[in-house]
Amino acid sequence: MAPVLILLAFLLPLGAHSEEIIKGHKIKHHSLPYMAFVRFLKEDGNRSRCGHFLVHYNYVLTAAHCRGSEENSITVTLGAHNLKAQEQTQQIFPVAKAIPHLNYNSKDKINDIMLLKLEGKAKRTKAVKLLKLTRAKARVKPGKKCHVAGWGVTSFNSTKASDLLQEAELSIQVDYQCQKHFPHYSETIQICVGDLRKIQLAFKGDSGGLLVCDNRAYGVCAHAKKETAVDIITKISPFLPWISRNLKLP
Repeated sequence: MAPVLILLAFLLPLGAHSEEIIKGHKIKHHSLPYMAFVRFLKEDGNRSRCGHFLVHYNYVLTAAHCRGSEENSITVTLGAHNLKAQEQTQQIFPVAKAIPHLNYNSKDKINDIMLLKLEGKAKRTKAVKLLKLTRAKARVKPGKKCHVAGWGVTSFNSTKASDLLQEAELSIQVDYQCQKHFPHYSETIQICVGDLRKIQLAFKGDSGGLLVCDNRAYGVCAHAKKETAVDIITKISPFLPWISRNLKLP
């Protein structure tokens, strides 16, 4: 993303979902081949966007709040870097089925995770590949440096999302940093991330994107508040059995 992204966490007004990356940086074309771009129709009739990532060649993983109002309005683009360019690497799919977690709570932002089954199977290329998920008992300690990426807005004052994929580095924070800002934060199923000095976060348009630590998927971007320097990430490890079960469904 060309503009400077201010925060790589979810920095939105109270109660809002994060949809952009702030203080991020441009990345090499197709250096994150697992990233997916999703458009969907919101309840107010407007189109919105989220990040996703490929966990199977006909499934992407994202946040449950990225479902929108109509399942058949969701489209997934794989192999993208510049959304405005007619890249030959892009593979575009309608969604056959949205599978949000049954216990997703939109008010408290709990269990904010969802699988999207594609209508068709993605072709593995240099620009489209899977990323390994975290192991069931894997943990990341406070201070650990991880990365998030997306096509979201690049500043708090901007309403225009980026057409170029951008990435930012975030630190794992102690749970207290999120508990004091988010009353429903759960250390069991969520991860607190951010940069208390630089205010780097994921924001509008980055929801559903991926937290990557040591080349493995550890979490899904969920939400944040503009007034804080931290984002809430849905932890993947507690949901591995749920992911596995749903990947096996017809």
